[in-house]
Amino acid sequence: MSDYAVKYELLHVEKHTGARLGKITTPHGEVMTPMFMPVGTQATVKNVSPRELKEIKSQFILSNTYHLWVRPGDELIAEAGGLHKFMNWDGPILTDSGGFQVWSLSERNNIKEEGVTFRNHVNGEEMFLSPEVAMRIQNNLGSDVMMQLDEAIPYFETYDYVKNSVERTSRWAERALAAHRRPEDQALFGIVQGAGFRELRKQSASDLVSLDLPGYAVGGLSVGETKEEMNRVLDFTVPFLPENKPRYLMGVAAPDSLIDGAIRGIDMFDSVLPTRIARKGTLMTSKGRIVITNSKYKNDFSLIDPETEDYGSQNFTKAYLHHLFKADELYAQNIVSVHNLRYLLKLMEDMRQAIAEDRLLEFREEVMENYGYKNPNARLF
Repeated sequence: MSDYAVKYELLHVEKHTGARLGKITTPHGEVMTPMFMPVGTQATVKNVSPRELKEIKSQFILSNTYHLWVRPGDELIAEAGGLHKFMNWDGPILTDSGGFQVWSLSERNNIKEEGVTFRNHVNGEEMFLSPEVAMRIQNNLGSDVMMQLDEAIPYFETYDYVKNSVERTSRWAERALAAHRRPEDQALFGIVQGAGFRELRKQSASDLVSLDLPGYAVGGLSVGETKEEMNRVLDFTVPFLPENKPRYLMGVAAPDSLIDGAIRGIDMFDSVLPTRIARKGTLMTSKGRIVITNSKYKNDFSLIDPETEDYGSQNFTKAYLHHLFKADELYAQNIVSVHNLRYLLKLMEDMRQAIAEDRLLEFREEVMENYGYKNPNARLF
């Protein structure tokens, strides 16, 4: 494969770390990296409109293959003209394979070489997901980046289990590539697995890189292991990946982890965290986390976060937002969801500037101190 639907251009490597400033070109526009992708599981980012996503400068969003397969169905979305038209989003979209949700709904003995059998969460109907089915669904959705079906194994599994799983995931990647019907406008990314075992990560990466895919994800992290352990795995896994392809760390949104991932050469991140915690009243701000439902904010008439440019942060007080949550007003969830996403998107913008100016380590210390981490000089490598 030589003419990719998604292309990566390396613009600069930060001289003190392995952080990369880059550009990804997709059929729906160019994006700068490192970047964070808001998650729109069911063809919508929860409590946030496409107009608001544009206003807060979202570049790329993610949707979920499994949930859209279950409802409204991938064929209906194809009939609508694809996921971009269906949800009225003209920027790039990444769809995951659906595997993570399937594993949570399936017994281990239902994972076979052919695929996995499970019961869906809506009506209990038995369903079957294979590499080929995952590709058919995503081809119908029309996303810019599609993920291969892999087994999202628990991190603390035995060596023998992880080895067998890695080998199966590699075979599934070959089957996914063979089943891909729209390589001219959709890019298929592979997912490197292997838990915390260096030689298995190396084997997984080698298998997938041999397929010459347009990009690669590091999977199986941010699933309960410590941040030190995640960084350790990234330290030895990322060097196995090509320098001329995008590198994607799945399921990460904590500010320190975003920076530490970028330091290790990661280009793309996503997580449901910012909108999930928003629905309970937790804000990610330039001065750390705020739980706005706490009583101390009842009479706090300062702005939500004057250093973050979203509408709510610039126009509403903490006291007003506290009131909205106590009154169970749905608008409160919108305000905090938009704010949290804008905070992370601005963090990535500032991070890209720091990489360009070769001062990422200084930037990390500033963020760690401002966000309230106890040890701003936590180990990097």
